[in-house]
Order: sequence, then C-alpha cells, then structure tokens
Amino acid sequence: MYAVIRTGGKQYRVAPGDVVKIESVASDNKTVEFSDVLAYSGEEGSMAKPSSARVTAEVVGEGRGDKILVFHLKRKKQYKKMQGHRQNFTEVRIKAIEADGVTYTAEKK
Repeated sequence: MYAVIRTGGKQYRVAPGDVVKIESVASDNKTVEFSDVLAYSGEEGSMAKPSSARVTAEVVGEGRGDKILVFHLKRKKQYKKMQGHRQNFTEVRIKAIEADGVTYTAEKK
C-alpha cells in the first residue's frame, strides 16, 4: 500500500512506516496532515485517483541538508562568484493513509 502526495512543490511516494525528508513544514504539535493526495494503491498492480484521501505523519526531526555550491564564471572577464546554500527540511514518519474510507497503517513490530 502506498500513496503519492504533493508537498513543498515536490511529489513523494510514501507508504505507512516510511521516514521521508520533506521541505520544511511549520507544525506546532508533532503531527502533520497531507490532504493533497494525487494517487494511491490499495493492492499490488492497481493505481487509483482517490475522491477523498489524506495522509497523516508524525514529525521525527528537523535539520538542514548538505551544502550545495553555486559557482558562476565569466571567462576572459575575471569574474568569479561562489555561493553556498543549505536547504531546511523536516523529517516525518508516515503513520496512516486514509483513502476512500479505508485506512492503511504501519504494521507493529
């Protein structure tokens, strides 16, 4: 069982129990709900667009990604510019996927 959600301008394929790093999300309590579900799969080999679906997740942690260096060079003009960037992220664990009245949760170990 998995679902495709959209958050932060990107799409993620998530299943119950997965830990995903997404764009930074502000959350006062430790749960996040994604209502923009593009597709889901209840059993293997099938894919459907849900009429009503949502994905609930709990926040595991927050942090910053690896540094990305941006280097601009105009040759023969003695122009060089170096810039670094680190993107903030929120790490979430998918708890449940609810699609068309059916709830899928992670298996307890």
